[in-house]
Amino acid sequence: MTFQEKNDGKELAGQTALVTGAGRGIGRAIAVELAKAGAKVAVVARTEQQVVETVALIEESGGEALALMADVTDKQAVEEMVAAIKEHYGAVDILVNNAGRHHALGPLWQVDPDDWWLDIESNLRSTFLCTRLVLPEMIERRRGRIINISSGAGNEPRPHSTAYSTVKAAVTRLTENIALAAKEYGVYVFAIHPGSVRTEMADYLIESEAGQAWVPEFRTIYAETEIGPERAGQLAVFLAAGKGDALSGRFINVYDDVSELVERAGQIQQEQLCTLRLRK
Repeated sequence: MTFQEKNDGKELAGQTALVTGAGRGIGRAIAVELAKAGAKVAVVARTEQQVVETVALIEESGGEALALMADVTDKQAVEEMVAAIKEHYGAVDILVNNAGRHHALGPLWQVDPDDWWLDIESNLRSTFLCTRLVLPEMIERRRGRIINISSGAGNEPRPHSTAYSTVKAAVTRLTENIALAAKEYGVYVFAIHPGSVRTEMADYLIESEAGQAWVPEFRTIYAETEIGPERAGQLAVFLAAGKGDALSGRFINVYDDVSELVERAGQIQQEQLCTLRLRK
């Protein structure tokens, strides 16, 4: 990913961001980059130590953040989380749905049904619940940006990773649906592929017995395309600052030249590029 224009430092000043799954990895990097750009960040994850560590990193760099523990697949927990953010910071201007899970590996007829469904809920139900709660105020104020973490895995079949492939396709499609519905209200929605970041989830895919047995291709994928999590954070800032609004509803790959995509936005919309479509 290259930018023809760099992020400007404090372009998100005065805005409140909510980042789920922000206790580590990609979510932590996105939270840190949003805070560097001036946003007040609600850092959400299920593990207290992890969110506290993320908040400490933000505060060490002069940013402002709020640590919240919540299971974002739980409706009541999400309601309480959003209420706490509203009381502390006010309405959410930027939502990053990053929470996710990639654990159910193997042929469909062999995977544990509960494990498979947890992958679906962690990635999709969390995105739905959080979006559903913050969107009404965005619509009322006629401004807001939502960034959903999808994956290139949703763009192709993965026979031994059926839950993750299926759910990331769903996240990409959900993004387009929300973007179309919210467009007239000044709310912009994006799906992004954050790249091959070496997270705990990636370590499980590469090093676990199940990962080595069923998805050995991930060793090659990460060896050839690994990047740092800050790249996803930089892309999130670019989009949160409104520089990619013309790409609302699209799937954006962190390896893309996003500035070039913005220049081609008219063509991308007209030809229905950067989204899921059946070839005729």
